[in-house]
Amino acid sequence: MLFYAGIDEAGYGPMLGPLCIGSTLFKVNDCDPAAGAPDLWSLLEEAVCRRPTDKKRRIAIDDSKTLKGARGSKAHPLRHLERGVLAFMQAGLGIMPETDDELLSALDAGITPDPWYSDESVALPLSGEQGEHRIAAAMLQRSLDAAGIEICQLNCEVIHPHQINAASLSRERKSDLNLGAALRLAERIRADHPNDHPRVVIDRQGGRSSYREHLALAWPDASIRVLGETGRISRYRVESPEGILTISFEAESEQNHLPVALASMIAKLVRELHMIRLNRFFAMQIPELKPTAGYVQDGRRFMQEVEGLVKSMKLDESRLVRRV
Repeated sequence: MLFYAGIDEAGYGPMLGPLCIGSTLFKVNDCDPAAGAPDLWSLLEEAVCRRPTDKKRRIAIDDSKTLKGARGSKAHPLRHLERGVLAFMQAGLGIMPETDDELLSALDAGITPDPWYSDESVALPLSGEQGEHRIAAAMLQRSLDAAGIEICQLNCEVIHPHQINAASLSRERKSDLNLGAALRLAERIRADHPNDHPRVVIDRQGGRSSYREHLALAWPDASIRVLGETGRISRYRVESPEGILTISFEAESEQNHLPVALASMIAKLVRELHMIRLNRFFAMQIPELKPTAGYVQDGRRFMQEVEGLVKSMKLDESRLVRRV
């Protein structure tokens, strides 16, 4: 039996909107932990695949960057992200959310009370009908049952611009903020499964190859053992009376670990739902305003166009715009 988790982020680079870190945890019943991480794409191949253009209509699970569609296309750009996340939420959490509030609450990723987020809920699904998503979830559940796999946890931590700005003022790097959130999610997994020795895979944090000091800060009372540090994988054993955890930081982990790919999809969908609310709020005041994804170049354009509104409504830019 193996408890197999993945953690990944979305929204590290933009100047608008949150940084989101998703996490997933699977229980693979017929698996020897000593044999390494199983290929869940293969074990669940009756229900999942990597490519969104699958003739069998299986559920695409991959790095969120490859699944988000182009803005302005006929089909909704979030349709593949949404289909995958909703199917796993139904199979794992027993919920098919009908609004973004329900989805964010189930993932522990609630909206802040800022004006640009505080309008009415966004109806879900964004694409397709509830019945279609329930059919996909049922297909996934059959495959999970046949493979002896359970979905134990789906979560997302949301870090907002004002938190990033406050960390910058205290000279904390954004990369450390991102890593800190990932390790908090890993600790949540360990705390919920103290006797199960979860294996957690986290996407490589930039060019960093050594994480021992960060792990020691996160778990000051634990023994941190280096299992290996290479150009692509850094692996550690965290041992304490409260439980054992193995953490691997791996380059391109979304391509090799389905739990990480799904975590990436969760993080991206949570971020995009925040951006839908933000764009809707400003468009209600300036109907001709072109929406933004929040990345730096277009974010600057957006902020120039809403500058007068921000001043007239006395909106707090330190909560809206990242300064780093």
